[in-house]
Amino acid sequence: MGGFGPLETAGPVLVWTVVLTFVFLECALIIGLFLPGDSMLITAGVVLASQVSGEVHVWALSVGTMIAAIAGNQVGYVIGQRTGHHLVARKNGKYINTRNLTRVAELLHRHGFMAVLVARWIPWVRTLCPAVAGAAGMDHRKYTIASSIGAIIWAPVLLLIGYYAGSFLENVSWLMPAVIGTLIVGLVLGTIVGVRQYRAEMARPAEDFDLDEAEQEPVADSPWRRA
Repeated sequence: MGGFGPLETAGPVLVWTVVLTFVFLECALIIGLFLPGDSMLITAGVVLASQVSGEVHVWALSVGTMIAAIAGNQVGYVIGQRTGHHLVARKNGKYINTRNLTRVAELLHRHGFMAVLVARWIPWVRTLCPAVAGAAGMDHRKYTIASSIGAIIWAPVLLLIGYYAGSFLENVSWLMPAVIGTLIVGLVLGTIVGVRQYRAEMARPAEDFDLDEAEQEPVADSPWRRA
């Protein structure tokens, strides 16, 4: 397979570093709300398709992303758990506002296990879900099983979609560099814009969000436990 300039020289190490860092942050910390996680995984898959040992790396990286996502989910859960039933929202925030936190809390309260699985495919919910689950006291074992299953499905699927799409593009010699270049430029710009949006969001005044007020009446087979 052909290379792509600096990417060929840097090798898969750069891809590994970026992917694992982004996946962990998106699953663990609020800044992950503003990072292009899904597009990053697809881009990484396409880039690995241009590498000589790309197939080995994409399957190994799939395992690595699963571990990073699972670890990130656990960190996010613990952070939420330590806040108690009170989370910090941002007044007039785009994402970290009381409306979105309420929506995630209600989703988890009503659907529990399945909500954690579905959250994996909704970027802003994916990041808020661990903290809200921890703060609200969702059963840790159920949360861990659901979030781990979601991680196993989410990251490898997007990586492999990018990889096999890239393998197809390799048959068109002039197209592969153009696609990779476009994807990387989009990823870099998306990250820059995301970091600026994160800084603007965090600069907004903080307000308390009380999960006790957001939760609805318990439903059958509720995943919540009370201290």
